Amino acid sequence: MTTPATPPYPAGDPALAALVFDNIDRGVIALDREGRITLFNPAAESYLDRAARHILGRHYTELFVGQEPLLYLVNAALRDGRSITDDESIFLPRPKAPPLPVSVYAAPIFSKRGDQDGAVLIIRDLSRVRELEDTLRRADQLAMLATLAAGLAHEIKNPLGGIKGAAQLLTLELQPDSPLREYTRVMIKETERINGIIEELMDLGKPRPAIMGEVSIGRILDDIVLLQREAARGQNIDFALSLDPSIPPVHGDESLLTRLFLNLVKNAREAVDRDGRVEIECKISAEYHMTTPGHRPSPLVVVRIRDTGCGIPPDELERIFTPYYTTKSRGSGLGLAICQKIVEDHRGFLKVASIPGEGTEFSVWLPLR
Repeated sequence: MTTPATPPYPAGDPALAALVFDNIDRGVIALDREGRITLFNPAAESYLDRAARHILGRHYTELFVGQEPLLYLVNAALRDGRSITDDESIFLPRPKAPPLPVSVYAAPIFSKRGDQDGAVLIIRDLSRVRELEDTLRRADQLAMLATLAAGLAHEIKNPLGGIKGAAQLLTLELQPDSPLREYTRVMIKETERINGIIEELMDLGKPRPAIMGEVSIGRILDDIVLLQREAARGQNIDFALSLDPSIPPVHGDESLLTRLFLNLVKNAREAVDRDGRVEIECKISAEYHMTTPGHRPSPLVVVRIRDTGCGIPPDELERIFTPYYTTKSRGSGLGLAICQKIVEDHRGFLKVASIPGEGTEFSVWLPLR
């Protein structure tokens, strides 16, 4: 007869509760009836960037200075005995990073006799939820713009071909030494340039059907880095490529994925004037999984492309995926919009983070299958 294994923690053992609080990914802050902080778990330390040893015993108003929505929740739980949640308006300030969007649940703590002994706050990080919402919103905007742009492109393309043809015929009628040839040359050149932009617009609105197959992301990135090192010759830019050799091929269109990563790596190179660094990292993501009805969750591959360039100001960061918006002196402003479309067509998502004066990071998540 096998003797049942003794559980490491007996039922109701306070040590088990303490271990749970230390390991959950929610910030937990407990207050006594006077509002002094009696519990401050590791997740709360991370979210608020404060150490528990400096916080325990202090009044909650010292921790949440100037954070009126959060103070309102605490007061509702501590003074009025109400449970209350805010999922929208609370952002925790962080010294070295943008404010962290969080959901906060505040509730009173009652003793076994029914007396209120304090309150508890449960804090959940919403940054990943907001990132996914932003990705979906950009995809919707891009779909609408692409439909409009494709319609306009068809309307412009036909008369543009007539203008180019007329300019070419006019060139044939002119004498070889005629000064008017310079004008027809410029006309033909500009119609070809506009035609190139229109072709990109049509790709954005109705790209060619993807030719799906097994694609090695590592090989694509190897080839791109080789070319970009050559293009940056003389600029003293360091390209660092880190590939996880265990990553299997992804299901995708090799040509489109090459275009995607070439655009992002090229942008990173151009953001660094000289004496800078471009880092490309490819690995299995521990942050997200792709869930499809009827199938097991699929892991995602994440490719991160970082540069040490000038960074992108926050007001510009919100617009960089908008067609025709560009911060470059040369460029159509369609590159990132097309990248967004390629990622969307591969059931992935694209994220960007930037700190002005320090650099920019683009992250691409793609499902393995």
